[in-house]
Amino acid sequence: MIKLFSLKQQKKDGEATPKAGNQKKSAAQLRITKDINELNLPKTCSTEFPDPDDLLNFKLIISPDEAIGPNYPHEPPKVKCETTVYHPNIDMEGNVCLNILREDWKPVLTVNSIVYGLQYLFLEPNPEDPLNKEAAELLQSNRRQFEQNVQKSLRGGYVGSYYFERALK
Repeated sequence: MIKLFSLKQQKKDGEATPKAGNQKKSAAQLRITKDINELNLPKTCSTEFPDPDDLLNFKLIISPDEAIGPNYPHEPPKVKCETTVYHPNIDMEGNVCLNILREDWKPVLTVNSIVYGLQYLFLEPNPEDPLNKEAAELLQSNRRQFEQNVQKSLRGGYVGSYYFERALK
């Protein structure tokens, strides 16, 4: 999707470029430049730009810190969420409740499996197996209020008695 957008944008930019050599930057290019300048990645993450002149296409690299122990792949890696989030399956200390990190772990599973499992967990929280019981109960009883609490926590501020640092840029 990003590549398609970039190709369309490059084509549009190429058509709109004045012949005098003064290239105007698109709104997307201006915004991504600002976002990248404000990017504050943890030490386990980095960005890579295959084409330094094309900021719209980049890779985000996430490297494990010390999460993979000497018994991997026979034991699952330890996963913690460093950003405090309002989520039924993540407690306030960052512990993650994901079945493949516990009883359903098999040595054939990979770090890729964990990444996709975590992504799915963020998209579809599981209130049946919670670490944050309050969030799980609210998700089941009032999904709209749960979603409002998630947004409030991501913007920074209090949800109940817990304070959340701003996670959205």
